[in-house]
Amino acid sequence: MADVRYDVIVIGSGPGGASLAQRLAETFEGTGKRILILERGDYLRRSEDNWSSQKVFVDGAYQADETWTNSKGKTFAPGLHYYVGGNSKVYGAALFRLREKDFGEVRHAGGISPAWPLGYDVFEPYYAQAEALFHVHGERGEDPLEPHASGAYPYPPVSHEPAVQDLSDGLAGIGLHPFHLPLGILLDEEPDGTVKPTSKCIRCSYFDGFPCPLNAKADAQVMCIDPMLAAHPDTVTLLTGAYVSKLGTDPSGRTVNAVHVERDGREEIYTADVVVVACGAISSALLLLRSASEAHPNGLANGSDQVGRNYMRHHMSVLMAVLKDANRTVFQKTLAFSDWYYSADDWDYPLGLVQMCATSHPEQVRGEALPAWLEWLPRLPFDKISDHSLDFWLQAEDLPSPDNRVFYKDGKVHLDLTETNPQALDHLKRKLKDALNRTQGPHVVLERSLYLGKDIDQGGTAHQAGTCRFGTDPATSVLDLDCKAHELDNLYVTDASFFPSIGAVNPTLTIIANALRVADRIAERLA
Repeated sequence: MADVRYDVIVIGSGPGGASLAQRLAETFEGTGKRILILERGDYLRRSEDNWSSQKVFVDGAYQADETWTNSKGKTFAPGLHYYVGGNSKVYGAALFRLREKDFGEVRHAGGISPAWPLGYDVFEPYYAQAEALFHVHGERGEDPLEPHASGAYPYPPVSHEPAVQDLSDGLAGIGLHPFHLPLGILLDEEPDGTVKPTSKCIRCSYFDGFPCPLNAKADAQVMCIDPMLAAHPDTVTLLTGAYVSKLGTDPSGRTVNAVHVERDGREEIYTADVVVVACGAISSALLLLRSASEAHPNGLANGSDQVGRNYMRHHMSVLMAVLKDANRTVFQKTLAFSDWYYSADDWDYPLGLVQMCATSHPEQVRGEALPAWLEWLPRLPFDKISDHSLDFWLQAEDLPSPDNRVFYKDGKVHLDLTETNPQALDHLKRKLKDALNRTQGPHVVLERSLYLGKDIDQGGTAHQAGTCRFGTDPATSVLDLDCKAHELDNLYVTDASFFPSIGAVNPTLTIIANALRVADRIAERLA
């Protein structure tokens, strides 16, 4: 047992935990207060394998070695990554603000996306801080649905390469509004788009879904953990290989007084005035469920029976357009458009967001089922198909349902998921194909089945959210408006668990912004 008490313990070093810890470390400097960060994984090893499509996508070398069960009794491998920095080590670093309307009630073909208990105005200043913290590159005013912002992006947009610029021009020519994708990236460019000699990022093709061995992706380790440990060594301690098995409470059940950790084959117990859970929406819910006790028989903070429920992740698809002419783009992930986010000319309900993803590599293409009717590209080898591909990531909003949930059964993890709004993604694919038919030369659009090492089905947990929603009513929510558990005095959750709805943009920037907001509340509490 560790005979050490901290002021704050943060469980998880992904965007939600790392951002909160960094903000608190700055506040605590010189006060004697201390923060402990517990990470179940280790640092992801930097090597040439980080740039191997075979290792990353086909072998799933960095994916957690776990097997879960779905509602049909079938097993699958979840797309989770246990490293310092969490899932952000392999994310695509697309950092969007939720649209202002996303904070209100929105009617979809599949049902209602509920309103948030706090409005966009509460989050706006923290969005600005999050964009600065994660070096977001973008251009205000290009996206017609962009929410109000108090200032410009902190860094200029990542420039388009010629083929992407041609696509942007073509989409604009048919009345759409393509914009530069907001990216968290450590890139310095010359005015003509060439990379400056001192830039960490070199604009390689191994960005979306790959770990970056150059530490040029703005992930939670690079932007928060490492700078924080260097600047505040007396304030912050990071323990890796530290799996939190459960949280214990005092006899009243109102205060977490023990964080049980399995590390190096032994159990350690840590205590703190405030405990912050930020393991990712799925893993945070599982930790609370594992922490059931006499005072909390259904799981910690689960008197509402909502822990683990209302699980959401975007309806997602990757489409690869195989063009007649070669696409020489190296860094392709620079464009997005949201014209059909809330409706289309032939569909009255929201569709979602289209953004480009990284260039396909032959090993990825080799895993696809390719049609035999590519007549104008006969017997094309995989490397040539990748040379001719133009790749898009599509995502539509998933709607919360109490029956979509993660839970334990017979000691095993179960994840039940039924699609709530599949029509949106179907129509989004249709509209994108139509736009490409109008703007591109001869091509074939293929649905990609391989991404992040798994099909983008139940195992694709990249955009997980909603398992501990926040709200004002303890009967229907797990957390209060400060993301503190209704039923406990010192337990907070700062990953995407708190989301009441997920919108159709990538959730990471909202996670970071909220973590900064909650950090301010905890700092006020401990002042």
